[in-house]
Amino acid sequence: MITHNAYLDLDPVTAHGLVRDGHAILIDVRESGEHAAEHIPGALLRPLSSFDPQALPRALPRDGVAIILQCGSGKRSATAMAKCRAAGVPCHGHIEGGIMAWKAAGLPTQR
Repeated sequence: MITHNAYLDLDPVTAHGLVRDGHAILIDVRESGEHAAEHIPGALLRPLSSFDPQALPRALPRDGVAIILQCGSGKRSATAMAKCRAAGVPCHGHIEGGIMAWKAAGLPTQR
């Protein structure tokens, strides 16, 4: 069972499995240029510069799908996760190490 308000530091392999199996949706909090240059397939873009936890997909927890945040190295996604927590918005966690750790784990990206 996915805990929607766990606010966890997730390793890339665990996050990939959750997204691959349809248990989570990935939110990329990097800026649009970074996302355009390279991104994790299927990640939705919600830049930290304009990040609004209330604007995240709200139907997902009811549908059994958790939110996982991601950035370049894990710093901005941790900030976005703290914003979600402060706003009371459900978030399963973020990818510790961001897309850099994702690539180091041999997981796919798109350019």
